[in-house]
Amino acid sequence: MSTTIQNKLDAVLSGPAFEKRIRRRNMANTISKYGISTGGISVIFAVLLIMFFLMYVVIPLFIPPTIEKNTSYSVPGGTVEKSLYYGVDEYQSSAIRFTQSGKLIGFTLADGEINFTDALPLNGAKITSFTVVNELDHIIALGLSSGQILFAKYGYKVSYPNDVRTITPEVTYPFGEEPLQVTDTEITSLAVKSSDSEVRIAYQVKGSNQIAIKQYTKTESMLTDDVTLELDRESKVSTTSDVKWLKIDTSGRNLYLISKQGTTDYYDISNLESPSLVQHVSLLADSEKPTVIRFLLGDYSLMIGTDKGNIYQWFPVRDEQNEFSLKEIRKFSVSESAIKSIGIELARKGFAATDENGQFHLLHSTSERNLGSRSVVEGQAAGMVTISPRADGAIVESANGQLVHFEIDNEHPDVSFKSLWGKVWYEGYEEPTYTWQSSSASSDFEPKFSLMPLTFGTIKAALYSMIFAVPIAILAAIYTAFFMDKATRQWVKPSVEMIEALPTVILGFLAGLWLAPYMETHLAGFFAILVVLPVGIILFGYMWSRLPENIRLMIPVGRRAVLMMPVIIFLGWFSLQLSGPIENVMFDGNMRHWLTASAGIDFDQRNAMVIGFAMGFALIPTIFSVTEDAIYNVPSYLVNGSLALGASGWQTLVGVVLPTASPGIFSAIMLGFGRGVGETMIVLMASGNTPLMEVNIFEGMRTLSANLAVEMPEAEVLSSHYRVLFLAGLVLFIFTFIFNTLAEVVRQRMRRKYGSL
Repeated sequence: MSTTIQNKLDAVLSGPAFEKRIRRRNMANTISKYGISTGGISVIFAVLLIMFFLMYVVIPLFIPPTIEKNTSYSVPGGTVEKSLYYGVDEYQSSAIRFTQSGKLIGFTLADGEINFTDALPLNGAKITSFTVVNELDHIIALGLSSGQILFAKYGYKVSYPNDVRTITPEVTYPFGEEPLQVTDTEITSLAVKSSDSEVRIAYQVKGSNQIAIKQYTKTESMLTDDVTLELDRESKVSTTSDVKWLKIDTSGRNLYLISKQGTTDYYDISNLESPSLVQHVSLLADSEKPTVIRFLLGDYSLMIGTDKGNIYQWFPVRDEQNEFSLKEIRKFSVSESAIKSIGIELARKGFAATDENGQFHLLHSTSERNLGSRSVVEGQAAGMVTISPRADGAIVESANGQLVHFEIDNEHPDVSFKSLWGKVWYEGYEEPTYTWQSSSASSDFEPKFSLMPLTFGTIKAALYSMIFAVPIAILAAIYTAFFMDKATRQWVKPSVEMIEALPTVILGFLAGLWLAPYMETHLAGFFAILVVLPVGIILFGYMWSRLPENIRLMIPVGRRAVLMMPVIIFLGWFSLQLSGPIENVMFDGNMRHWLTASAGIDFDQRNAMVIGFAMGFALIPTIFSVTEDAIYNVPSYLVNGSLALGASGWQTLVGVVLPTASPGIFSAIMLGFGRGVGETMIVLMASGNTPLMEVNIFEGMRTLSANLAVEMPEAEVLSSHYRVLFLAGLVLFIFTFIFNTLAEVVRQRMRRKYGSL
């Protein structure tokens, strides 16, 4: 009988139908194997592709600039007369030279061919002093031996002879060709600052130890649109030093009198009729002497070149008493020889310098970078340097009468490791700070690209939300998986998981427009919840335990948690109703005012506490679901064995279930933290988006992801701002990758440790 069955079985297993089924199964296994492998490799490739794209956009930030010598020719107009100033048009097509005698020489930058000549209307006087009034508007002022001041504005006109674009210089006189008579004596030092409605002039005449300060009002003719200057106020200050440089800053309120030795008298001339000496300070040590002093773009920072090859940056700093004083901010060790000239960029805080060794140096103040150096003329000292308006070129005059044109590729000088991750002392700030402020309406704005406050805000938002979400989610998962009966669990678990489907933009909308103002007006009530809720739950549990047993047994043990829902709702409502009485008794009727006025704690309506509640609510389903699955899937034989050996339910939970499920619980926490780090809409709408580095729970923050959402649509493509935003995305990517990798390593170790249970 058995032989017959065996023969039939062999016939079936060797038949064509069986072999066909085996082939189909093998084919399905092969397709599944390679399909899964291909899918996994594709996911890894996609992730790597994202990372490589981010790096592709970011890497140009750290590529060194290039400085190449383009052309060299004799100074247009010759070197018999000293050059006073150079101007270059934005296309690097044409330039203009002002000489000491007042000649104007325009020339093409490519070959030095002269295409324009003129002379300033000096009326027989000599130029005895010179200053730049407004670098961006191309306005200069010249002090004359006749005691007059001539204002000139250079520009460029475009024409198309034979359909070829031709750019030639032109010079106009914003306040008329007739020089302004301010004194009867030769002007030896001059400083001018012009605003929309007035002009402030400081000057020193030959043989005098006084500095005259005058304010003129601009008056525009209704018939001719000509602007004339009318004297409004004037005063004088005395000086004992041999003043070589006079400087008035962009506000028109700060006047600097700088001697040949670097000794400086800093005056506040905001009240022109009564100037006050703010500070008498030496800008340099005794061993150094200034050779050139210029304002950086914005006319706030003094850049001081010395005979030792150093350049120092100084600007006024406000102290705790609200008083200003000049402070040395940073030092650039540029060369081993004396600095001969400093030229500034017209759109950034960059500058160039030349030295007696004939070197051209390119630098940036905010990032504190020495970007590169090139030789101008071998063996000859380099002189006056001028940077083109777009900072893509520069011209340098050498001591042997050569004019050298450099082409510069320097797209991102304002980015360095220190400017991204270190404290930077920005203009107008009281101290070095971590600051993110990427744009402004002003063209002389100093970009602030510190990623520290954004990274700090990202971690702050995630941590506060985890403090709210983790205890609730894990404790709820423990009860649901271990103590709750199966029927109730099948209702509770999907209900909690459905919360995860709620769009975070809705949560952010509710948090920003409803929760934040409600929390502000019921602040004491929210803190009362932290006390009333746990105490109330314990009291309810105690009261339940004192009820007769026949009443308690009416509700199964696994469903008794349902009774807590109305209790928790009532306790939450009751806590919020206590807000008013608590504020009246403890905080003079207004907790927010007490925090700011008495406790000295800053309070913003959209703060980390709001984020903790809103984003924590969004994280609960993720943490709860993974944790609940990990606990519920602990093998039943481990639980039953523990209970059979006499352990209680709590002992079994603590000693067996939680250690076995700990890898899954840890994974749940990491998943929640990862989502908190990458969350965008909730923090975007409810955090206030203030890039601060404060642990204060009552202040807001700005996260990396929210910053990308806010600023990426407005960023100029391929600008430093644009690339730094991509760098922020790369930082977020790397941060998440490293954190998840460490989490997986820990999880695997925990699995090996408790897997033998």
